[in-house]
Amino acid sequence: MELSATAYVILGMVSREARSGYEIKAAVDNTTRFFWAASYGQIYPELKRLSEAGLVEGVDASTGDRKRTRYAITADGKAELKDWLRRPPETAEMREEGLLKLFFSGVLKPAEAVETLRTMRRGRLDLAERLRALEPEKTDPKDPYPLIVLRAGIEFNEWFAEWCERMEAQLLAPTREKGRR
Repeated sequence: MELSATAYVILGMVSREARSGYEIKAAVDNTTRFFWAASYGQIYPELKRLSEAGLVEGVDASTGDRKRTRYAITADGKAELKDWLRRPPETAEMREEGLLKLFFSGVLKPAEAVETLRTMRRGRLDLAERLRALEPEKTDPKDPYPLIVLRAGIEFNEWFAEWCERMEAQLLAPTREKGRR
């Protein structure tokens, strides 16, 4: 059975603790969403497939009238997750609408393209601050990897903001040169 990236996100999330689909989505939104998102429309069908494949096991966790299933990873699911973790990454994808707009900004005046860079810079600085606020007071010595990834996110966004600033200066340099003549 070929598993999707979302399936591996789910296996990773339930390997830490049993979770409902809603709890998986909340965990994704507070952690991996900054580099790998998953929607409810992806999570619930994948949970069904993983359950049918015996990689996760659903347990009724209903309260009152509210029906709820919490999923835990099975031994086969843990083996599949470990196998995937040991394989080299296959994708290196980044979706950044600002870069897409910048790519096509040749139809604009440089000052307008600079606004795209400024907007991206502000967004990256804001995101770096939001990520910094997630840093825990203490590191779990048994599982330092989420913190390592969090720090990668902080440093990447700081670098990206600095890059935006450098590119803004580069775009404005010819304008400044003309003004001096």
